[in-house]
Amino acid sequence: ASPITLAKGNYLFHEGEPCQGLYVLVEGSIKIVKSTPSGRQILLAVEHAPSTVAEVPLFDGGAYPATVQAVEPARTLLILKKDFYALCHRSPDVALKFLAVVGKRLRHLVSLVESVTFGSVRQRLARILLEFAEQAGAEVFALPATHEELAMRLGTVREVVTRNLSRFRAEGLIRIQRRELKIVNKEGLESEANTEL
Repeated sequence: ASPITLAKGNYLFHEGEPCQGLYVLVEGSIKIVKSTPSGRQILLAVEHAPSTVAEVPLFDGGAYPATVQAVEPARTLLILKKDFYALCHRSPDVALKFLAVVGKRLRHLVSLVESVTFGSVRQRLARILLEFAEQAGAEVFALPATHEELAMRLGTVREVVTRNLSRFRAEGLIRIQRRELKIVNKEGLESEANTEL
């Protein structure tokens, strides 16, 4: 494996480039982003070490389907395609483990497509705030993403996120002070998240 070190903001690879192999994220975190020709972006996932990246093009032989960028300083190892295939031939269990990872990614993408297609931005924003609270294990937490990053995750623009956060605050669902967010009315936010269109 070849070590690759990334500074915050550096790219591991870009959408459309030919697949070199499998990347093992040893330290730090990266984001996986899909772009439109007009420059709009949607955040597909944020991966934290230990993790792997680029399993799909490794198996299907295609180019990288998205761009990967370091969210913070990161260390990765690149296992070339031919070396990975040789490993799978020697140890078929390795291939089965990676198919499980690919399956998990597919489930996540189906959920993301469902959310973007069938939910309003307001509904999706309420869901993501509840997820952040669950990850933090508290109803008061430091917002782990900027408005721009939230917009990328939700497939919208920063102004729409800011406007909806302001509405949640005006309706007494949340309180925001600097980067700290408090869920004031969890049941109300859950109701927003589960609203049927």
